[in-house]
Amino acid sequence: QVQLIESGGGLVQAGGSLRLSCAASGRTFSTYAMAWFRQAPGKEREFVAAITTSGGNTAYADSVKGRFTISRDNAKNMVYLQMNSLKPEDTAVYYCVADHNYYRYFLPGLQSKYDYWGQGTQVTVSS
Repeated sequence: QVQLIESGGGLVQAGGSLRLSCAASGRTFSTYAMAWFRQAPGKEREFVAAITTSGGNTAYADSVKGRFTISRDNAKNMVYLQMNSLKPEDTAVYYCVADHNYYRYFLPGLQSKYDYWGQGTQVTVSS
């Protein structure tokens, strides 16, 4: 069993930065590929970024590529999302996700099947 707790959300002006953190419980954290998803009001939840178990590979949605960076610290059971050059369209609830298979993050229709989800943290970017 893995529990995921996000933190670091808040209100920021356009062009600003935020760093989201996700703390994971359990001794098996390093065996999970991790990801961040987000859901804006009135929109479907969407993929933001993913990272492999070792941190050696990462992937990003086109909308955040070059602005966001996902990273992890397996010794601390933590995963991070550094968000720079924030835009109003980045406003959403951001969720931390753990799954046993990195490639499942890129297949459609599998969101409900991922192993674990956090409760989400709100990010609001003002114009």
